[in-house]
Amino acid sequence: MNYTLESAELAITVNSVGMELSSVKSKTTGKEYLWQADPKIWKSHSPVLFPIIGALKDGYTITNGKKYEIPKHGLVRNSTKPKLIEKTDNSLMFRFTWDQESLQNYPFKFELDMVFTLLEKTLIVKHIVTNLGNEDMPYSVGGHPAFNCPLNEGEEYEEYSLEFEYKETDSTWMVEPDGLIGLDQRLVLDNTKTLHLHRHLFDDDALIFKNLKSREVKLCHNTKGAILSMKFDDFDYLGIWAKPGAPFVCIEPWLGIGDSSDSNQVFADKEGLLFLEPKQSETKSYSITVA
Repeated sequence: MNYTLESAELAITVNSVGMELSSVKSKTTGKEYLWQADPKIWKSHSPVLFPIIGALKDGYTITNGKKYEIPKHGLVRNSTKPKLIEKTDNSLMFRFTWDQESLQNYPFKFELDMVFTLLEKTLIVKHIVTNLGNEDMPYSVGGHPAFNCPLNEGEEYEEYSLEFEYKETDSTWMVEPDGLIGLDQRLVLDNTKTLHLHRHLFDDDALIFKNLKSREVKLCHNTKGAILSMKFDDFDYLGIWAKPGAPFVCIEPWLGIGDSSDSNQVFADKEGLLFLEPKQSETKSYSITVA
């Protein structure tokens, strides 16, 4: 079921299925900023990633000596279990809670609340993770929003770029055909703020950055300026991705990362995991501001 929020500037829609943001539209211009999930290209808008990011080696992980299969990007995506639990004038709050079925994939008792707060031209996306169990709970969480690019008719993909907060020197970790993170790196950012977009940028899958100083990135038209910006202070990793040749770009703040090709498959050893003590909660947020 779809739920909407409006400010003076924007109208957003969130689907309770997967607690997925599905529209960010300007009320002034009518422009839709979020990719509209064309199933012939990529049928998502902005999946919520929990309790893993990316793929597991051989599709499973090991906790307390037992194998558990978790789908790529986790349990929330496309789930019909989340429910709207609160709506205010400027916010929507959804909840996804463990059940006996989830324990078959992820043996921890959790609660994940997603809060979407709209303030004029800014949308704050908040992840509240709670450990309802009696042992430390390892998890990852992240976002996967896809933005229309180009935004306007008559423009080309190559007219756009991503502009980082600071000059960056960082390499992408190469993604292998099975979706695992390889051991090789390729320099992408060489003392620059700018990542130019082009149709072949994602031929080898996502760009995965582990060492960025920036915690803000802007999607810009090269002559018309910034289209939108994302701030991701709470997140350690950033993925940039699109289907090769598709008219969108994903800016993905992550806490965690897919399994490496040399993973021992023990969940507690997985790179980037957070560990939450029993009966405790953590909140991780990113924001999207339309220019």
